[in-house]
Amino acid sequence: MKLGIVGLPNVGKSTLFNSLTKAGAESANYPFCTIDPNIGIVSVPDERLGVLAKMNNSAKIVPATIEFVDIAGLVKGASKGEGLGNQFLSNIREVDAIIHVVRCFEDNNIVHVDGNIDPLRDIETINLELLFSDLEILERRIAKLVKSVKGDKSFVKEKELAENLKTHLEDGKMAKSYQISDDEEKALIESFNLLTYKPVIYAANVAEDELADDAQSNNNVKAVREYAKAEGSEVFVICAQIEQEIAELDDEERKMFLEDLGLKESGLEKMIRASYSLLGLISYITSGEMETKAWTIKRGTKAPQAAGKIHSDFERGFIRAEVVSYNHLVEYGSMNAAKEKGLVRSEGKEYVVQDGDVVLFRFNV
Repeated sequence: MKLGIVGLPNVGKSTLFNSLTKAGAESANYPFCTIDPNIGIVSVPDERLGVLAKMNNSAKIVPATIEFVDIAGLVKGASKGEGLGNQFLSNIREVDAIIHVVRCFEDNNIVHVDGNIDPLRDIETINLELLFSDLEILERRIAKLVKSVKGDKSFVKEKELAENLKTHLEDGKMAKSYQISDDEEKALIESFNLLTYKPVIYAANVAEDELADDAQSNNNVKAVREYAKAEGSEVFVICAQIEQEIAELDDEERKMFLEDLGLKESGLEKMIRASYSLLGLISYITSGEMETKAWTIKRGTKAPQAAGKIHSDFERGFIRAEVVSYNHLVEYGSMNAAKEKGLVRSEGKEYVVQDGDVVLFRFNV
């Protein structure tokens, strides 16, 4: 999974990136301190892997990973070259979803590029730049399609869709609100790689003392939640400064620190939960002496396609999947014990893999 982090300057974006990835992106109280896109790879916390690795004496644990791309703080006019310009928007065209960091805290020591705190205005500023950038992409695409249609009428539908989408965006609407008529249109829109078509998760950055109750009394956060609900996006509350402090601690210290703050999970865990929910992702697990590994798939994926995540040969030569739920396996302590209880199932090509399934694939090529 690849996530792009966007936001205005000084909203806590690079501080959050630092804490999530421990990659040391430059962070300072002035705009444009992130000159190049920073990229960090983060392991997805999953306590199930450690339990299974111990059970099977696995030589190593391989968690699922998320790649974060942090780009320079965008400002009004970025799509036209203001600030550090449109070049940075291209860095997030390949991401699966956008993490939009929104400042919801007051601090006179940290300047806001627009002079005061107004998260909905900030969201609209960023959205407008993404929209302008998409219009530029569509204009170039349409120009090519006009030429293509002259020699090949099969491009007519794509040209018409691009023109309709352009009109939709010119009305100030995001691409994801466009009414898709069929699967072919859906595939075409996805091929355009538009920023305003991507799912969004809003990270509401609050003060430390507002974390414990999930910022229920913060009117700025309430406004962001209402906005996100209306467009079908996810929201999680975070204190980027606290996350940076947590990042310096080991696992045991981190757990105690979170407990002292009255928190059950870190910002990273909140973000991952929101990302998996928004993108419809789950994890299944393979475990043996060599390794215990988490595999991320789309919810609804059938067994052969899930096997294909490991290797294309597994999908091509799929015979069956031996499946047991993580909870049952842990309850009985071993695969053999679970088999004796009739809890290890032999599943065929139509089986839909579930989150937490522990799977052994049988195949023949």
